[in-house]
Amino acid sequence: MVRWWRSTASLLLNLTTHTAPAATTSSSSLSTTLLNPLYCATPASSRFFSFRSFSALPSRAPVYSTDFDSGSDELPLPHTPGPKDDEETGKIPVKAYFLCTSINLKSMQAEFLSNVVPPTSRSTNYIALRFCDFPSDIPGLGLKDYVICRYMVIFQYGSAVLFNIEDHEAEAYLEIVRRHSSGLLPEIKRDDYAIKEKPLLAEDMQGGSDYIVLKTLDTDSIRIIGSVLGQSIALDYFVSQVDGMVEEFAGINRAMEKTGTFTMDRKKLLQLVGKANSNLADVILKVGLFERSEIAWRDAKYAQIYEYLREEYEVTQRFGNLDFKLKFVEVSFYAHFTYERL
Repeated sequence: MVRWWRSTASLLLNLTTHTAPAATTSSSSLSTTLLNPLYCATPASSRFFSFRSFSALPSRAPVYSTDFDSGSDELPLPHTPGPKDDEETGKIPVKAYFLCTSINLKSMQAEFLSNVVPPTSRSTNYIALRFCDFPSDIPGLGLKDYVICRYMVIFQYGSAVLFNIEDHEAEAYLEIVRRHSSGLLPEIKRDDYAIKEKPLLAEDMQGGSDYIVLKTLDTDSIRIIGSVLGQSIALDYFVSQVDGMVEEFAGINRAMEKTGTFTMDRKKLLQLVGKANSNLADVILKVGLFERSEIAWRDAKYAQIYEYLREEYEVTQRFGNLDFKLKFVEVSFYAHFTYERL
């Protein structure tokens, strides 16, 4: 019981002091916000938070509390299943962005230290941030009747995955990332996904069309989903880069076929090959496309989510296509290099 009160007190302290970039919710968006599982309610007569079975917020919600060491733990608050608990609770929007080639996680963590969700693995290539606020403009409700929590998982290689953040709110969060980024891209890559929570689901998860249904959504689920979506959107960027190189070499080959001569400058040729090699190295080393998730390794529930999403996004197949295109670039390089030496 002491531990419960310590955890709840810590949660209250963090939620009242660390708010999201956009802390207000307009009355026009109230109806959709109330349906969102990350938007948790409690009766006006109670000034403590009574969280329902949705666990993305309860899971290790006290930012600095050591009471919850695993992303799958929940606040030990009583819950009596209601008649609507077997219904899907609505989609939680998930947005994946690839906006730069490097993000300084240390400086970002220093600025938002109180928002950092404590890690549950030894991985150092990402951080997870949680932003909570109390909408003050909800008619007829007290300030502490509702709390909104939004999550952002940021990866060193340039991806950011946003959870429970609507389109009109996303730019404010992306601006946070840009302040700690280098190599900003002229055109941001984006992908949309969604999560549904179904507490009475027989299995831990179930696939859907452009969404995943989870029995319980906790912070480690957010990390797992964020890792796959972050890698996938980064892979989109690297594939587009390699496609440009393939097209350039294809144009050179067509010109050689017509004229019988090679016209590309030697320096530019070497730069193209260097770019191809660095793209491959970035995908394997920085993005960590084939590094096994420690969270998934530790728990079969998360492994199932991890493997499902990697298959759903065809991560391995897309890397195979990327590798094949890079081999084409390599073969073209050696062909032109040999021609120069003749």
